[in-house]
Amino acid sequence: MTITFVGCGTMAKAMIKPLIKKYNIEVIARDEKVLKEMKKNYCDIKTILLDQNTDITNKNIILSTKPDSLDKLKLKGKADTLYSILAGTSIDKLKQNILADKYIRVMPNIAAIYQNSMTTITGDRTNKQNTIELFENIGDVLWLSSEDELDIATAVAGSGPAYLSIIASGLIDGAVSCGLKREYGKKLVEGLFKGFTRVLGYNHPELIKDEVTSPNGTTIKGCEVMESASIRATMTDAVKAGYNQAVTKR
Repeated sequence: MTITFVGCGTMAKAMIKPLIKKYNIEVIARDEKVLKEMKKNYCDIKTILLDQNTDITNKNIILSTKPDSLDKLKLKGKADTLYSILAGTSIDKLKQNILADKYIRVMPNIAAIYQNSMTTITGDRTNKQNTIELFENIGDVLWLSSEDELDIATAVAGSGPAYLSIIASGLIDGAVSCGLKREYGKKLVEGLFKGFTRVLGYNHPELIKDEVTSPNGTTIKGCEVMESASIRATMTDAVKAGYNQAVTKR
């Protein structure tokens, strides 16, 4: 099976690395330098320079351009399946710009490069099983019942790595501020996130917090600072802002 990427930005490159182990990969892009880079990194990839004659007939497309460039995208023919990773871009809008038999919206995250993406999906249910099998190659998959749910999930799992990066940076800076070497702080935070992922799989976040806080202890004092700074509400507001931005792009 051949998977054709239209556009080759950061997210596409993250997905190609694991997918090329199982599928034939084509990349269609406007930038010749990007195509040459991909060919250099993966000699088996077929590269195609995007122009007004680019034909996608019967192809399985992963659309990975910038959302704002969709209206300018001119593709000939009718694809078999169009998998779109464009944030906030509805299936109706996709149908106005690109012809395909089946339309699927997909939202992976940057952890796809390590086959650890949390990928959310919705769209044509007749292709549900094939879609799940395809994207399980880049990590965990969750099929959602509506595009609105996908836009909410985008603000959590799609944008989440950026939010967690801010938290991670703050923890590392805190370690440095207290006198620890930055490399040690980073190592601690790496281990913290790895272990927390396992614990979260078996426990509600509030229960985890209760388990590690003791009366008048170091952890509860840190939690009090975070609560006084409205960290919880800020994270909630960040998800709402991301969701609202996705809604405006539909």
